[in-house]
Amino acid sequence: MLVIRNAAFIEVMKDSFSTILINFIKQAKAGDLKTSMYPKTWEDLRLRVSFGMGAPARVPWIAFVTPEMEVSRGFYPVYLYYKDQDMLVLAYGVSETEEYAETWPLEVTSSAVSIESFFDTKVPRYGDSFVYKAYRVYIEDEGVVLHEVKENKEKSGIDLDSELHTLLEYYKQVVSKKIQDSSSSVSQGLFYMEKQLEDFIIHNWEHTEFGKRFDLIIEDGVPLSQQYRTDIGPIDILAKDKKTGSYVVIELKRNQTSDDTIGQATRYMGWIKEKKGDKNVSAIIVAGSYDQKLDYALKMVPNIEVYLYEVDFKLKMFKDK
Repeated sequence: MLVIRNAAFIEVMKDSFSTILINFIKQAKAGDLKTSMYPKTWEDLRLRVSFGMGAPARVPWIAFVTPEMEVSRGFYPVYLYYKDQDMLVLAYGVSETEEYAETWPLEVTSSAVSIESFFDTKVPRYGDSFVYKAYRVYIEDEGVVLHEVKENKEKSGIDLDSELHTLLEYYKQVVSKKIQDSSSSVSQGLFYMEKQLEDFIIHNWEHTEFGKRFDLIIEDGVPLSQQYRTDIGPIDILAKDKKTGSYVVIELKRNQTSDDTIGQATRYMGWIKEKKGDKNVSAIIVAGSYDQKLDYALKMVPNIEVYLYEVDFKLKMFKDK
């Protein structure tokens, strides 16, 4: 049995998702719509939580998405809490709001049961998503019990954490393969977004964190920093440290693995060291998220930094003069 007290939620949520999950269920039952206490990421994925907007939703959810996808547009692991049925589904989620060109592999869509088929009736939301695990929810005075339907077994916190981790790892492998496939919508969408990011950084250089520390390279009035040409390929952005004058290689983590990105950055650093005679050359990787592979690699390459970008869209009311 999992017993979670709200006072302990913030402290223990860092290590165990089962703690977050049980608190989520209790909060959904109470009709509380606040989500500010939930973490923004989990296992290198963006975490999104919703209990409804303005009024409690019939199916609150917790989704795990990559930077290039949204809950309204994409596919992703998601917990769906069907309150009326006292059922929690860990699902191969498929967006409802906007159809996405990519989805889960055939091995999932051809074998996993859709949520609507699982309930054998029309459900309020997300009927086209697929069941990975389904848990009967029992809320008792001393806590919450989750009983897995197929295995007919009560689940411990360790069980829940393990099952979620397995699905998240599978999801990351699936997305990684799609990113490496240049014809995939995931790859094309990510490439387009990060190409726009590169242009944005250059055009707004003086207003970014980079502009405070580095100068762009301009020769005879011609800007050379963006897509700086070398005989081993173009560097996304090449700049110079304002204080030391040393070169800084700035690479965007595009449709490639962390290993590829680190390798590419160090390769360009080696080229600058040899061709420009700069022994203090450094590098910066700009990424949408920070994963464990990148973290381990950077422990061995101390002169590479990582910057994370966030996309922030704002709307302003137009007022005619």
